[in-house]
Order: sequence, then structure tokens, then C-alpha cells
Amino acid sequence: MPVSRRHALAGFVGVAGILAAKPLLGLQAPSSGTAPRARVYPNGRDPNAPPSLEDPSTPNPKAIELANQKALRADIAKLYEMASDLKDQVLLANRDVRFC
Repeated sequence: MPVSRRHALAGFVGVAGILAAKPLLGLQAPSSGTAPRARVYPNGRDPNAPPSLEDPSTPNPKAIELANQKALRADIAKLYEMASDLKDQVLLANRDVRFC
């Protein structure tokens, strides 16, 4: 009887050891029909993904730069016009002060 208990205990410890080491060895049972979850990256995309698989909703950097340049040129033209108007107003104010 003690020998059979020893064998049963050894078998139990062996099975418990295998079950405990299973996650450490990467031996996981196949999932029950669920797809593996995608890995989440800090900036939202996989840095190792090929360029053809990138998210199509990301804007083109060259198009953004071109739009920024157009907006900057429009702002500069508006600022130049405002500065010219201010200069004219200052000249008129100075001329009016001299005659008073």
C-alpha cells in the first residue's frame, strides 16, 4: 500500500509540475475559436509593418506641408497689408499733428 501511495503522489506532483510549467514554456492549449488579439503599440501602429499595410487614413506629410505653406503665404500677405495700412494711418496722423 505505501508503494502505490508513493506512485500516486509522484504522479500527482508530476502532473502539477507540468501544469505549472506549461505557461512558462509557452505550451498553451489551442484557443476555443477566438482570434488572437492584436498587440497594442504606444503610437497606435506596428513599427515593423510594411508600408503597404499602413493605415490609409493617415494623411500625406507632403500634402500637409503644402497646405501649411499656402496658409503661411496667405497670412504673410494679410500681415503685409495690415502693416501698410498702419503705416499710412501713422503718416496721416503725423501730418495732422503738424498742422494743428
